[in-house]
Amino acid sequence: MKFTCSQQSLSKALNTVSKAVTSRTTIPILKGILLNATADGKLILSASDLDLSIEKTMTDINVLEEGSVVVLSKLFTDIIRKLPNEDILIEQKEDKSVIIKTSISEFAILGLSPEEFPQIGEIEEEEEIVFEKELFREMIRKSAFSASIDDSKGIIVGVLIELEENYINMVALDGFRMAVIREEMKNEKKNKIIISSKIMNEINKILADIEENEDIKFVLSKKKAALNFENTKIVIRLLEGEFIKYKDILPKENKCKVTVNKNLLHESMDRASLLSREGKNNLIRFTINENLLTITSRSEEGNVKEEVPISKEGNDIEIGFNSKYVIDVLKVLEDDEIIMEMVSSVKPCVIKPVEGKGYEYLVLPVRIS
Repeated sequence: MKFTCSQQSLSKALNTVSKAVTSRTTIPILKGILLNATADGKLILSASDLDLSIEKTMTDINVLEEGSVVVLSKLFTDIIRKLPNEDILIEQKEDKSVIIKTSISEFAILGLSPEEFPQIGEIEEEEEIVFEKELFREMIRKSAFSASIDDSKGIIVGVLIELEENYINMVALDGFRMAVIREEMKNEKKNKIIISSKIMNEINKILADIEENEDIKFVLSKKKAALNFENTKIVIRLLEGEFIKYKDILPKENKCKVTVNKNLLHESMDRASLLSREGKNNLIRFTINENLLTITSRSEEGNVKEEVPISKEGNDIEIGFNSKYVIDVLKVLEDDEIIMEMVSSVKPCVIKPVEGKGYEYLVLPVRIS
């Protein structure tokens, strides 16, 4: 194998495929990236942790000799990133070593046999979903943060993508909060898939690097899904199991409805959380009385009081929250004003935009003495 390419192009491609490399594996080959220089003048880079596989095709290269080799991802990526912005020569020697050469630098690193590298392959298409790129990214951003990060929690480490007749929903929850985002979309048939939130966040990062606002095509099979765009192919292992019946969790009534400026609430919460971090459960207390929301928090190091003007319908209420869970949703909402709906101090609160029914965020309260 022997080829030349620009440092910038190769570095950018490596940045994409390396998102499928895991350091937490006992299988050495999964710590690598497969480089495959083809006779028709392409370089195909592949990486996989068996749950997420990414394949990137480079066409702006000069293949002098076809062949393939696996290189250790972190070392190879670090070397390419730090080389000067000029053409690079990469060559595999008979002893399997890989030479990386520029006008002023030369590295020789270990190469691994490609024979044991997992095949990404094609998946049997059963259904296709097409997303507008920025819409798909927004749905991930507003839902995936609510999924559990504890692998022992089973299916709730994933994000549910649910196709209904006229809508597509994304849902994530961790037992303390839940995010539901809905967008209008005509679907030929109903379907549900669950994808790890970690993988969803990696997909979001990859899509952020794409300048064109092209459509994202999701190809579904029983156990896998594939995305294809801009010379990139991503294959995902779907999570298996039954997702929680989230519609049963959403409250059907409220006894206190508060409309508040999102930025004012966010700034006050940020300040109040400086002391809540030292306390139990990041506890902050909301006291809603007439047209004023009073936010308080106390710890051994001190206490804080913030006042935010509101518009209220219904009863006064006093309720406690983990400050992180409220701040997290305030970070992703873009609306000037939001609504908080509560039933009592021990039942979930729903946070949502003033306009529309496209987003709901449910957060459990913390018991206060």
